[in-house]
Amino acid sequence: MRPALQAYITKLLVNQKSYVHKIYANPEHVHILCELPRTMIISELVQKTKTSSSAWMKSNGQKSFEWQNGYGVFSTSQSKLDIVKEYIQRQPEHHAKLSFEDEFRLFLKEYQINFDEKYVWD
Repeated sequence: MRPALQAYITKLLVNQKSYVHKIYANPEHVHILCELPRTMIISELVQKTKTSSSAWMKSNGQKSFEWQNGYGVFSTSQSKLDIVKEYIQRQPEHHAKLSFEDEFRLFLKEYQINFDEKYVWD
């Protein structure tokens, strides 16, 4: 399902006027490096993407599929795009060494983002 889901989400974002640099759908999360359309707020782009892709997954045989309630959004500079693209491309090797949850915790701590575990994994 990964290639088809990635293609669907990419098309969905392009239709929202968002340029997609890289996407990789892991079993429990997805990384999308895209540009925010100038006429849309982040929460709207995420909500439209999650709603439509969830319906698509269900119509393609994944009847119990659902996204978690929350999401993480991080910005990057133009000069770091290639680094982020490579990171997204290397998801299978990367998560063979470190779980998504442990990596997310480390990321939040490294960038001094305060968080409460009970609100992160809904």
